[in-house]
Amino acid sequence: MNKLEHIGIAVKNLEESNRLFSRLLGTDPYKTEIVEREGVKTSFFKVGDVKIELLEATHPDSPVARFIEKKGEGVHHLAFDVQPIEEKMENLKSEGFGLLADTPKPGADNKKIVFLHPKTTNSVLIELCQDRG
Repeated sequence: MNKLEHIGIAVKNLEESNRLFSRLLGTDPYKTEIVEREGVKTSFFKVGDVKIELLEATHPDSPVARFIEKKGEGVHHLAFDVQPIEEKMENLKSEGFGLLADTPKPGADNKKIVFLHPKTTNSVLIELCQDRG
């Protein structure tokens, strides 16, 4: 893993949470986008070398909606920059980690992403990401 790329935080209301985090961090989000495939609307804040990604569900059966229903708002995942992502996926699979997909898919902030199964990471959802370039 090259570095912690971002911390994903599940929120019920992105607009309200953007205002809260803007006050907290002293800066506005640099990007907001919808990722239809994941059923989320996201915003990103830059804090030093790490980003904070806020995630709001766009429909009630999205993974983020289910997460909030089960656990409430809060830290959803940790994302790590890896290069090349396919090689890292194979290495982690050979180490016994489960992947939630066989191939990376397009994610927010111009990334290719894949998640590790939380059952294999002490219940922490881990995202691997790489710039789409």
